[in-house]
Amino acid sequence: MPVEFLTDEQASGYAASRGAPARAELERFFFLDDVDRELVESKRRVHNRLGFAAQLTTVRYLGVFLDDPADVPVEVVEYLAEQLGIKDTSVLKAYGERENTRLDHMRELRLLLGYREFAEAEAELRSWVDARAWTTGEGPKALFDAAVG
Repeated sequence: MPVEFLTDEQASGYAASRGAPARAELERFFFLDDVDRELVESKRRVHNRLGFAAQLTTVRYLGVFLDDPADVPVEVVEYLAEQLGIKDTSVLKAYGERENTRLDHMRELRLLLGYREFAEAEAELRSWVDARAWTTGEGPKALFDAAVG
């Protein structure tokens, strides 16, 4: 999708973590409730639990999966580790060592959260954006923001 209407900063910031979330954002998006904890605790190794928790909460916060779940701000990792009783947050580095684990966790989360691959939803999104453009008169930036939301 062409994004010439976005500044370079806006385009690079899309689906990326922009520093440490505020305390209210940590509590809203990164808090692990009982259901979350049950999912996380089903993972055998400590680095997989922390990595899965990072993926779960990051997709909840950003709406997309990060290419590297270790790219989350240190404050997020510490907040998740504290909830999970993990003392050494550096274990998250080991999460990316086996690519299939990360991909398996992404597939599991897509099913649980009702997310779809973009290719499956592209036609529906195009129709929605087209209809919204005709009925609201919004510009490209507003349409992009609405579609991302």
